Amino acid sequence: MAHGKTSYVCLPCQASYKQPYPGHHDRDRVCPRCAEPLIHVGSAFAAPRRRDTNAWRALSVLLHAGVRFHKSCCGGPGYRPRTLSEVHERMAYARATGEPFARALVRRDLPW
Repeated sequence: MAHGKTSYVCLPCQASYKQPYPGHHDRDRVCPRCAEPLIHVGSAFAAPRRRDTNAWRALSVLLHAGVRFHKSCCGGPGYRPRTLSEVHERMAYARATGEPFARALVRRDLPW
């Protein structure tokens, strides 16, 4: 039986790659274009179009905050902002309320 694959991204190249899940003895994955380290984003990831720089910037903020796209028990990873304006709204909410940044990023609706 074949093993499943998961997604990795290279932010400088704005590229996504499906590769086998990491094992105990795997070495770090590198981008085939630029040789920079790939970031493991999870199996429920859907990459934005390469020319959509706004979506790639929003994705970069999410990944640097530690947010990933792993499947949960009920399907997908839950809400993730797709635009910079959604990210900025959640950043302002986190600053105003003191909520951790990563938690504010994955809120579907802001209570204010």
